[in-house]
Amino acid sequence: MIWTIIGILLILWLLGLIFKIGGAVIHVLLVIAIVVFIFNRITGRKKGL
Repeated sequence: MIWTIIGILLILWLLGLIFKIGGAVIHVLLVIAIVVFIFNRITGRKKGL
């Protein structure tokens, strides 16, 4: 599910860069998605140990 969200945000981010729509909102959502993804990867590895 996280990959789907990241993929959608990347597409929206690229469209925002190309067509100048969305502004900072897309960038903020993209940063939040990346932070959540990294947090999940780090905590997921700790649970496996």
